Amino acid sequence: MASKLRFKVVDDAFKKRPVEVKTPVERPSEYFGKFVFDKQKMFKYLPAKVYAKMCDVIDNGAPFDRKIADAVAEGMKRWAIDLGVTHYTHWFQPLTEGTAEKHDGFVEHDGKGGMVEEFEGKILVQQEPDASSFPSGGIRSTFEARGYSAWDPTSPVFIIGDTLMIPTIFISYTGEALDYKAPLKKSLYAVDKAATAVSQYFYPDVKKVITNLGWEQEYFLVDESLYTARPDLVMTGRTLMGHDSAKNQQMDDHYFGSIPERVENFMRDIEIHALELGIPCKTRHNEVAPNQFELAPIYEECNLAVDHNMLMMSIMKRVARKHGFRCILHEKPFKGVNGSGKHNNWSLCTDTGVLLHAPGKTQMENLRFVTFIVETLKAVYDHNGLLKAAISSATNAHRLGANEAPPAIISSFLGRTVSDLLEHVEKSSDDDILAVAGKTTMQLDIPSIPEILIDNTDRNRTSPFAFTGNRFEFRAVGSEANCASAMLALNTAVAEALTNFKERVDVLIEKGEAKESAILKVVRDDIKYIKPIHFDGNGYSEEWKEEAAKRGLDCETSCPLIYDRYLDENTIKMFESQKVMTKFELQARNEIKWETYTKKIQIEARIFGDLCMNHIIPVVTKYQSTLIDNVHKIKEIFPEEKYQKISANNLHLIEQISEHESFIVENVEKMVEARKKANRIESEREKAIAYHDNVAPYLEKIRYHVDKLEEVVDDELWPLPKYRELLFIR
Repeated sequence: MASKLRFKVVDDAFKKRPVEVKTPVERPSEYFGKFVFDKQKMFKYLPAKVYAKMCDVIDNGAPFDRKIADAVAEGMKRWAIDLGVTHYTHWFQPLTEGTAEKHDGFVEHDGKGGMVEEFEGKILVQQEPDASSFPSGGIRSTFEARGYSAWDPTSPVFIIGDTLMIPTIFISYTGEALDYKAPLKKSLYAVDKAATAVSQYFYPDVKKVITNLGWEQEYFLVDESLYTARPDLVMTGRTLMGHDSAKNQQMDDHYFGSIPERVENFMRDIEIHALELGIPCKTRHNEVAPNQFELAPIYEECNLAVDHNMLMMSIMKRVARKHGFRCILHEKPFKGVNGSGKHNNWSLCTDTGVLLHAPGKTQMENLRFVTFIVETLKAVYDHNGLLKAAISSATNAHRLGANEAPPAIISSFLGRTVSDLLEHVEKSSDDDILAVAGKTTMQLDIPSIPEILIDNTDRNRTSPFAFTGNRFEFRAVGSEANCASAMLALNTAVAEALTNFKERVDVLIEKGEAKESAILKVVRDDIKYIKPIHFDGNGYSEEWKEEAAKRGLDCETSCPLIYDRYLDENTIKMFESQKVMTKFELQARNEIKWETYTKKIQIEARIFGDLCMNHIIPVVTKYQSTLIDNVHKIKEIFPEEKYQKISANNLHLIEQISEHESFIVENVEKMVEARKKANRIESEREKAIAYHDNVAPYLEKIRYHVDKLEEVVDDELWPLPKYRELLFIR
């Protein structure tokens, strides 16, 4: 029965499904932002004075005046109703890695037995979700349920289906952040304040510094029928067992290859949805592993980019099902092939230009470039353990350090040009700052091919935090993570470094030092200080792990222990001094992180035990019985000498199966006991450590034996779709 079911599932999966793809006849520029209440819509639906105030809030960070809330809500409602909208919701990002929404209708009594469509300013600006039902780390209890969601006017309202979606922050009744957006926005304000002050050394007219983010979203697609036949994929997002396919990514033929037709239809569909929602999708391509793909937008302001990424992940999952796929965002859904990351391209720019852009035309411009590079590296060095904690999870732990993912040691690649520049600045005199080289050219011996422009940095895929021309690429962020976790840690660290830099420079200036000379002195000190974080070599090598430890970099690999970095004295001081999070909020978030880690391993262990005992062992036993029966029949038919020769292979196979089977049964029991023992621990930290140390190792130990059985058990009996079926779309 198992074989018939499995092969029917595989057959169904390999049949192409005709899908009606949404293809507007307009050019993308004509429907971009169609379902977004952007400035163009505001201008049309809001009174002129209200529109001007909203622009001041969005462009200049002016406080929102509640007196205009009713007028804004009325304009939004008229726009939404014109597009067939009937409901609204506050859309926020609780500490679950997902988003949350509760839909209400534009419905109120009219006092005459009928109803009217109504949407008031007070509802737009603020609502009260049940704060005790979301992870709070002890900030809210069941009997302390009140929490507030508050509108973020800098992230445009948008429409999904028949619902007006209002991006909001989410805080407790007592003011603590219960989401990612609130502290992210505080960190962006901290960077703006600190970076603007430093920028004014070089450009006195600078009024504002903006943090930009360009994310690159990697993901897997799996045929839906195959997905539903794998309980481990359904429940955990990854395959807990499965032997390597004979062919996977070793031929390097999937990367940038021709996109399968079904996948291209899916990509086209999600891009149209994204563009209509104002998400500027730019890139799509095959990634390295089979069934792995990537999409990326043009960079945007960081807060908006995070909102767009959360929205995009939701769109991808929903649209994939329409095309007969499931979209897998787990960092390591398949063992032995590349995992999925979400590279965060981070940069700073003023209202006049990009701070990390080089080369400059003057010595002060080059000094500006060096200053912001060095102070960013100082932030990364001072808080390398925290940055690792910000991207660590039970799922991302499977990816880091394997198959082109960066290692779990934070370091920064700069490239030869920038490295040489920093060395020169460290040793140069005050009036001799080396100009930063721009792109050079390479002329090929092929007359018809134009000359190649060579960047001033190479790429280093083993570097978690690499400088790539005018930005840093934080490559270690996991594919299913909320970017805000990494970005708010990085932003706050950079804000602290720049604040400290200005304080030291100002002290020298007050003592009579010339501004340029004071900047150079502090920069030179910091160039010497940050040398341990700078590494341009192979991050996968064992030598680097030893060297990183000698340099004092954080080399911890246990997730529960990595999370301790959030509660280090210098971390708490940083977040509190920059007014981003309090010690109480950090402690609460760590409780959530430890609890989440425990629950993910707990779910994996439960599903894995069930698969082993209720799917694998019965099939293996049945196959083994068939072999034993066959041996008995051979013995009845053939003489002893012939029997020994003919049955030797079967006897060896029976013995092999028995060994694997015994190991699985015995160790599943041990895993269950380890889980029960860990569950009795009250401390969330100690419980997470117990799950990491005593439960999780069983998953790999037992898997080895299950995967060996997959190789020898009759293919028709094996109950689960195999990698060769899961990893190739037809």
